[in-house]
Amino acid sequence: MRVKIKVTIILVIFLGSCVVITALIISRMRRGDEEPVSERRPLETMVGQQDSWPMFRGGQQLLGRASGSLPDSLRFVWKFKTGDEIKSSPAIEDNLVFIGSSDANVYAIDLESGRRVWAYKTDDAVEAAPCVVEGSVFVGSSDGFLYALDAKSGSLKWKYKTDGEILGAANWVRSPDGQMLWILVGSYDGILHCVDSVSGKAVWTYETDNYINGSPAVDDQKTVFGGCDAMIHVVSLADGSEIMQIDADSYIAASAAFVDGQVYVGNYDNVLIKADIAVGKIVWKYTDSDSPFFSSPAVGNNVVVFGGRDERVHCVSRDNGKVVWTFQALGEVDSSPVICGDKVVIGSEDGRLYMLRLSDGKQVWSYDIGQPVTSSPAIAHQMVVVGSDDGYVYAFSSQR
Repeated sequence: MRVKIKVTIILVIFLGSCVVITALIISRMRRGDEEPVSERRPLETMVGQQDSWPMFRGGQQLLGRASGSLPDSLRFVWKFKTGDEIKSSPAIEDNLVFIGSSDANVYAIDLESGRRVWAYKTDDAVEAAPCVVEGSVFVGSSDGFLYALDAKSGSLKWKYKTDGEILGAANWVRSPDGQMLWILVGSYDGILHCVDSVSGKAVWTYETDNYINGSPAVDDQKTVFGGCDAMIHVVSLADGSEIMQIDADSYIAASAAFVDGQVYVGNYDNVLIKADIAVGKIVWKYTDSDSPFFSSPAVGNNVVVFGGRDERVHCVSRDNGKVVWTFQALGEVDSSPVICGDKVVIGSEDGRLYMLRLSDGKQVWSYDIGQPVTSSPAIAHQMVVVGSDDGYVYAFSSQR
């Protein structure tokens, strides 16, 4: 009898608890306290992964660094077809991929699905990488115009005319009073243009003696870039006045990285240079190559990594320019590398996307695209995105 009473009591308590729990759940759902799945924080935010790559080389200093880390292999996720080869490099912002194509279009692609969101047609090939700032996409075209497009819809806000092709990516800076956003872009008219982001009107211009092929780097109220006049130019962002020029001995097609007053850039005479703008002199030269450098360097804490037309990826010490390692690809390497944790990701004209160990340059993974990869990778949201000469944009995931 006592056993039956105990069982009955336990059963009543259990059923009562279930009723209370059910009531609490219903009450929370009615109040809207249940967190919608779509609003849960994504994994990459929780583990500190970089959630955007808004411009060429990832940021204003053009350092080619991505936060977080990558595993030893990547998984192919999707590819998106354009109408011609892709020399442009992707930008990633607000879960959209922005990239140009030689079919004259600028595309916005959904990062998750690889589906087209919008396309905007210019009048010539778009080899420049887009720069995404405050809801606008700024990108140059071989038709000589700098375009400002709405990042969500792709509608034209304005276009700014230069007198030459624009092949290098735009950069951005705040005006000295902090009230305005200015866009910087070089052109084959030999001029660095500073343009107001709202009106599309010139703020100031800086003239060189030859083409400007690369993108200007920005730091410490200065912009630094190399030109086909064989000079490293250091310009005041306040008014476009010249601060100094440093002779690089040969014309510069790549973009310079600019950090802590130091400039890193390769030239057509097979030399990578480190220059110090405080003294206006070259600190060291790396000359262990027999071919030009069109790849823009990635600058890590202690090393500089860059590709060469000698079919190698080079890694040298930031302090003295001495070689740390080289990696032998099977084609020229014009793609610019990205350092992410202990990995380096870079494309090659041999048709492969490579992932190398930063410590020793050993290959840990590669993907055979089959056509030259001169586009430079972008890394955000645990995704690696890159374009190819086959006209496709490729996306890879670091998630298993």
